[in-house]
Amino acid sequence: MQDNPTGPESTTEGRFLARVYYEDTDLAGIVYHANYLKFIERARSEWLRERGIDQMALKAESGIVFAVRHLEALYLAPARFDDILEMRTRLTALSGARIGLDQSVWRGDQCLFEARVTLVCLSERGAVRIPAALRAALAP
Repeated sequence: MQDNPTGPESTTEGRFLARVYYEDTDLAGIVYHANYLKFIERARSEWLRERGIDQMALKAESGIVFAVRHLEALYLAPARFDDILEMRTRLTALSGARIGLDQSVWRGDQCLFEARVTLVCLSERGAVRIPAALRAALAP
């Protein structure tokens, strides 16, 4: 899913570092599969923050939130206790109400996990078009 392991292709890519703690692992001492979703969720939040998007302010001011609509995941290799992981988030699509992202988890130069994520922009009325100002902040 991610073709460039060496660096950001453009301003559409973000990076986030995290350490694996004991609580992230299972009985085999490897990161429990569901925790990769937590790692990439944090990375998405940081990716938005880096673009000047305050999700709490967005919700308070306009009632808009983002929700995962679709996710495809590929587990390639295990992460272990005390590893330093780098989560990469790259914008792949921006349409009416949807945001497409490729996300991956790396240990050094080894990709451990890949996900293709589709977010939808929601209000209490349901799916809504991404506002122009928000679209400008997300696009390169």
